[in-house]
Amino acid sequence: MTPLALTKLTDQYWLFGGAGLICLVAFVGLILTPALSAHGRIWEKAAAGVLSLFVLAALLVVGIVIGVVVVIYYPEINEFLSGG
Repeated sequence: MTPLALTKLTDQYWLFGGAGLICLVAFVGLILTPALSAHGRIWEKAAAGVLSLFVLAALLVVGIVIGVVVVIYYPEINEFLSGG
């Protein structure tokens, strides 16, 4: 493996890590923070936090399923989009 290929792989790790961090910040800012601030009691905040984790898990599962479908059906998708 050449150092250039290793650099490109490292760049991909940085990009995917940055994208993951942006998604985590969006989750905290758009889902977790409003859910926690909407309730006053500690047990209500804890329940809202746990339910927010279920929302995060559902979003992850949907994203993984969409990614797997795109990888599996990539030739058909590419042919459809190219008009062939």
